[in-house]
Amino acid sequence: MEDPICYVSVKSLVNMCFHNMQELVEFECQKWMQKGVNVKYVTRTNRNGYKAGALKEGLEKEYVENCEFVAIFDADFQPDPDFLWKTIPYLLENPKLGLVQARWKFVNSEECMMTRLQEMSLNYHFSVEQEVGSSTYSFFGFNGTAGIWRIQAIKDAGGWKDRTTVEDMDLAVRASLKGWEFVFAGDVTVKNELPSTFKAYRFQQHRWSCGPANLLKKMTKEILCCQRVSLLKRLHLIYAFFFVRKIVAHWVTFFFYCIVIPACVVVPEVNLKKQIAIYIPATITILNAVCTPRSMHLLVFWILFENVMSLHRTKASIIGLLEANRVNEWVVTEKLGNTMKQMNNAKPSTSRTPWFRITERIHPLEIIVGMYMLHCAIYDLFFGHDHFFIYLLLQAGAFFTMGFGLVGTIVPN
Repeated sequence: MEDPICYVSVKSLVNMCFHNMQELVEFECQKWMQKGVNVKYVTRTNRNGYKAGALKEGLEKEYVENCEFVAIFDADFQPDPDFLWKTIPYLLENPKLGLVQARWKFVNSEECMMTRLQEMSLNYHFSVEQEVGSSTYSFFGFNGTAGIWRIQAIKDAGGWKDRTTVEDMDLAVRASLKGWEFVFAGDVTVKNELPSTFKAYRFQQHRWSCGPANLLKKMTKEILCCQRVSLLKRLHLIYAFFFVRKIVAHWVTFFFYCIVIPACVVVPEVNLKKQIAIYIPATITILNAVCTPRSMHLLVFWILFENVMSLHRTKASIIGLLEANRVNEWVVTEKLGNTMKQMNNAKPSTSRTPWFRITERIHPLEIIVGMYMLHCAIYDLFFGHDHFFIYLLLQAGAFFTMGFGLVGTIVPN
């Protein structure tokens, strides 16, 4: 803890203000240097390896040899001044602990409907998935930011690797197989921003769904052959963490809600029990949404939104398993901030015609699925008896809304 070093990595910045942000960060670092704090300001001249490459290069600096821990934050994250006081004691008390993961707190969750729905999904992730994984001493993944690693754990795991787009999960899996333990500090929150444009959110979800599927393909043999951890933990890692949560969950959601239910309407010989079609999914959905009580009234919108996004997550997971095109696509998730949006809205773009801005927001895949569900809804309205058309009309409307880019914050180019 003596002579601490702060390593600042500048990334995930909006292209139009990249150089201004660099100057601001450099100015802030210079201010602390003048106060006698040992701060190092480092930037890269290339994007080799993307985030994994930046983290790997940062840990190769000479001054890191005098450090025991490394704190990692994305550019839009705002840790409180007492963040280290709340997290470092975990690592000092338990020498087997390799990672302390903090919880995310969203500063723009009220910005639009899409950010409210994202908050519901992520609150479930932290309140249930991360909390349960930590409490039961089973595996849970590193979220890529707002966490502190023991540098020795990173070295034992083989360092950062850029073989997939989920370098954070890759490192966490390898460190876990080496016997390192993780803890989730749910009472420590770090402010950050949610992507508020549909385009940015789609790119983010593609990376978050494609990366784990691709990592499962690359690491299945390595996990099974590891003798350092128990067979039960290895099977839990492959089946529960990867296969069920990262692949099957997307496939079941999309094929059940968007393919099977509509198909049952036009194929009357198939009788879908209401317990399967309504009661069980409704119970699961309520359990997901209960982590954000203030948004319970948005439950129906959340279901429709998640069903549409399951289309992209399913496609991305298949791309990851097959290592097809876009498997290693890395598009920085734009976090524009309210100030930037207000500035853009105050200065209408003259570089592109309004027609071009409209067409670039159209997503044909959502529109095609929406037309399929609308056809099934009309058929059920005239010939059906189960009233599935109520759900199908709502879901078709959700596909059309997102297919024409009418969701999220619209920022002029």
